[in-house]
Amino acid sequence: MKHQLKLWRDAEQKEQWNDDPPKVKVERRNDLEWGMSTIEMQFTLGLPPQAAYDVLTNPDNQPYSRIIKGRQLLENISRKVVSPDTGKGQLVDTEKAVAWNFLWLSGTIPIIANFIENRQFLTVQYTVKNKMFINMFEGQYKVEPLYVDSELFCKHEKPRSTEEYEKCSRGQGRIGSKVTLDQMFKPSFLFNLPPISWYVRRITIKTMKTLIEDLQITSAVMRGI
Repeated sequence: MKHQLKLWRDAEQKEQWNDDPPKVKVERRNDLEWGMSTIEMQFTLGLPPQAAYDVLTNPDNQPYSRIIKGRQLLENISRKVVSPDTGKGQLVDTEKAVAWNFLWLSGTIPIIANFIENRQFLTVQYTVKNKMFINMFEGQYKVEPLYVDSELFCKHEKPRSTEEYEKCSRGQGRIGSKVTLDQMFKPSFLFNLPPISWYVRRITIKTMKTLIEDLQITSAVMRGI
């Protein structure tokens, strides 16, 4: 990972990498359960997969989100490893707080969530446990390698693995990260009725996209911008 980070930092001095905005697909899935919605997101991080995974899982519980009206958009209050990784991932309990603003009102929503982090496969499953305004909020994401310099070094070859990429690039090709997130959520009954449900879904998607942008900014800082 150190070699890859050096490649990224050296390349950043010549030309700055820009992560694309997240691709978002939202569906109302009453066929699964009335009032349920699914969100699919794909985005990139200009970091090697292991480093990107550390940014996403935030093992040191560091703040990374922007400040909105004096509050962090997502405050990381506590993080505790409940069960070590025995091959299926480690279990982590977290406490967070999400800031909200509506007209002249503002505040925070406490969140207690469980995560199953599988570093071997770079996957995470998560579930929000406290049910204040939602009946369901759970999902998963995975980090996959993105061979960003394959056209430069590998010509007409399309590497199918990291080993093939390192061979055709002679160890000089940067490896970025593609993150795929699948989310299901269902607001509680009163918040699942129009027009309130429209606002809840809109603000949920906006918040998730903003947090992804903050993750991309954190990645840029790690590259030395």
